[in-house]
Amino acid sequence: MLTPRQGLGGPPTGAAPVPMQGARLLAPSLPGKFIGLWNNYRASAERNGWVAPDHPLWFLKPATSVVGQGAQVTIPAAAGRVIFEGELGLVIGRTCRNEGPETAETAIFGHTCINDLTSLDVLNAVPAFPQWARAKGFDGFGVIGPVIATGLDWRRLTIRTLVNGRERQAYPAADMIYSPAEIVSRLSFDMTLQAGDVIAVGTSLGVRPVKPGDVVAVSIEGIGAVEVTLMDTPVV
Repeated sequence: MLTPRQGLGGPPTGAAPVPMQGARLLAPSLPGKFIGLWNNYRASAERNGWVAPDHPLWFLKPATSVVGQGAQVTIPAAAGRVIFEGELGLVIGRTCRNEGPETAETAIFGHTCINDLTSLDVLNAVPAFPQWARAKGFDGFGVIGPVIATGLDWRRLTIRTLVNGRERQAYPAADMIYSPAEIVSRLSFDMTLQAGDVIAVGTSLGVRPVKPGDVVAVSIEGIGAVEVTLMDTPVV
C-alpha cells in the first residue's frame, strides 16, 4: 500500500510476503488527496446537454471515504438515494507542480479501478449549494483497487460496472474530454500533486441507483475488479 509520503517504483520494503488466501486487500493507496472529476466524457456531456468544461471540474473526497476490495460499505440513513460511478483512477507517483502535459504524464505511476459512490439526495438537497463533498464523502464512498497496474494504454481500456453480477455500465476511456496527461497537468497548476494521490477521471453513461444488499464491482481489463457489498445502517 502506498502512503502519501512514499515514492512509487522504489526498492521493496523487505516485509514478509502474506498469502493471498484468507487475506483482506486494503486500498492500494491511501491518498493524501482523492480528487474526482465531473463532466469529463463526451457521451454523457452530449446526452445531458452539458458544455465541455474549459478546465477539469473537480472535487475532493476525504481520506476516510477510502476502502478497498471486499469491503462492506454502510449506506447512512441520511444518504438517501445512492448511485455507483465506475471510473478509471490515476495514481500519482511523484510530486508534480505546475507542469505541462508532456512531463505531467510521467508523474502518473499507474491506474486503478474506482467506485465513486454518491448520494443524489444530499447532492441536490439545497438548490443554491450542491453538496459535492458531503454527497461523495461518507465513509466507504471512495472505493479503490484492487491493485495499481502499470504499463497500460488508457486509450484501450473499458470501464465496466456490475451490480449483483449483471453489467450495468460499460464505456471506453478513450471518450475522455481531458486525457490523463492533461488532467494531471491542469490540476498541478491548482494544487501540488504528491505520491499516492488518486484522481478519479470521471464517469460516463450508465450510472444507476444501488441499495443495501447489492454487490457492486468495477472492472477494468488489465487491472482487475474491485467489489464491495452495500449494507444498511444498523438499527440502534
